[in-house]
Amino acid sequence: MNLLVVGASGFLGAEVCRQAVAAGHRVVGTYHRAAVAVPGVAPRRLDVTDRAAVRALLTGVRPDAVVATPYRYDDWAVTADGAAHIAVAAAEVGARLVHLSSDALHAGRPKPYADEDVPTPLHAYGAAKAAAETAVRAVDPGAALVRTSLIVGEGSKQIQLCRDALAGRATLFTDELRCPVHVADLAAAVLELVPGDYAGLLNVAGPEAVSRAELGLLVARHDGVDAGGLRTTTIAAAGLHRPGEVVLDSARAAGLLRTRLRAVSELYG
Repeated sequence: MNLLVVGASGFLGAEVCRQAVAAGHRVVGTYHRAAVAVPGVAPRRLDVTDRAAVRALLTGVRPDAVVATPYRYDDWAVTADGAAHIAVAAAEVGARLVHLSSDALHAGRPKPYADEDVPTPLHAYGAAKAAAETAVRAVDPGAALVRTSLIVGEGSKQIQLCRDALAGRATLFTDELRCPVHVADLAAAVLELVPGDYAGLLNVAGPEAVSRAELGLLVARHDGVDAGGLRTTTIAAAGLHRPGEVVLDSARAAGLLRTRLRAVSELYG
C-alpha cells in the first residue's frame, strides 16, 4: 500500500510511519518545520494551509490512503483549514482518509461521550477541531474520523508535563479527567482503519479515565520518584475556563479493532 502520513514529524505521525514501514508499506511523510526522522519514510515538506500545495503533493504521490494529523494548538488555519484541504485533495485522487480528531471539542460532563456526540467546544482549539470534522465529513462521508484523548508514551508532551509537575515546574489539575492512550496502541488502531471501510466518528482512547493529577502519580510510580512534590490544583482555583471531565466511551472501537487499547494504569503501574 502507498500511504501518505500528514504530520509525520509529530509524536503520533512518526509512530504511524514506523509501524507502517515495519508492515511493508510504502510511506511518504510530510513535515513543516522539523524534518521526518523515521527510516524508510520519504519526507516531503508541506504547508497544509496552502491548498494548492496540498493538491499538488497528493496528485504527485497518488496515495492509496492518507492518515491526516494536522494541528497546531493556536492556529485555526492549520487545524481546521488544513484538514479541509487534505480531505478535498484525498477525495480528488480517490484515497482512503483517516482523520485524527480530539476530545478537546467536548465541554466536559459526568456522562461519558459516545462516538457521535455533537461537539460543544469551550475554547478555540476545540472549535477548530470541530470545524475540521465538519469539513472532512462534508467532503468525504466515507472517511474515518478518530477522536482520541491524551497520547502517552516515551516522548509524550503529556508525560513530560507530569514530570515537570513532579519537579515543581508545572501544575496538574485534580478535576480534569481524560482517557490516556498509548501512542503505539493509537497508531496501530489507525493503521487498522486504513484498509477498512469504517466511515464516520470513532472514539479511540484508553479504557480508563484518570485526572491529570492521577496521571502524575502514575508517572511518579513508574519512574520511581517521590510524588510528595507533585503540584496540583483545580480548574476553578486556577481561574480557568476549560473542559473538566471528558471521558470517551471507546467500546465500539474495542469491539471493532484487533488492537488492544491498554489502560493507563497498566502502562504506568
